[in-house]
Amino acid sequence: MLKKLLGLTSKPEPISEIDGVDTSMLQPDLIPRHVAIIMDGNGRWARAQGKPRTFGHAEGARTLRRIVKFADHLGIKALSVYAFSTENWKRPITEVRFIMDLLCQYLTSELEEFNQYNVRIRFMGSREGLPAIVQEKMDHALDVTKDNTGIILNIAINYGGQRELVEAVREIAGSVQQGTLAPDTINEKTIEEHLYTRGLPAPDLLIRTGGDLRVSNFMLWQIAYSEFWTTPVFWPDFSEELLTEAVFSYQKRDRRFGGLNQK
Repeated sequence: MLKKLLGLTSKPEPISEIDGVDTSMLQPDLIPRHVAIIMDGNGRWARAQGKPRTFGHAEGARTLRRIVKFADHLGIKALSVYAFSTENWKRPITEVRFIMDLLCQYLTSELEEFNQYNVRIRFMGSREGLPAIVQEKMDHALDVTKDNTGIILNIAINYGGQRELVEAVREIAGSVQQGTLAPDTINEKTIEEHLYTRGLPAPDLLIRTGGDLRVSNFMLWQIAYSEFWTTPVFWPDFSEELLTEAVFSYQKRDRRFGGLNQK
């Protein structure tokens, strides 16, 4: 079922152009299945425009709408995006409230279009501390798109990689304590089955916008062998052309996963 969902049983046909973007350099059979994006730079982009940080967050939401569609057209099967981290609660309360309101608006206004494009929504992160209205919108989005079979949009809200691992360890420890899991049977698969991303393959490609060179507590377990691609471009200005460039760079990498290339 998962292989069918992720489109692993069919080979896409070459496409030289998508939405006016030249994609002829891409190899259709090497499109990354799962792409993770740290959408950084909304606030800095807004300041450069002489506008408040909140303006950048709103523009970033519009960028995400475009990129989801284009990623689907490229043949990417899952897109994980960092929307709000566990550390973002430290920001000014007015900015946090705006982001929560923006999430509610996004999960309302985009649903019809997500269904039109067959997008399935998932979330990863802790529900603890999230406003009730945000949780209601999340549940509604999950329900409305649960039968869609197109690209998976996995939105990280109140997410932290370290917290995710702590919660996984607690769940596993509970199973050991209850006698339903033997300690010597615990392996990598056990950990993965207790992560927010269970059922998804690990990201093949991690993209970070905004110029910083760090992972910022994002998907610490899952990106163990992800290829990294960064750009100084702030997220609101991230384009379909840049996503194509990132995928092209990924396709040129020699992915050995700790082994040796046998060529």
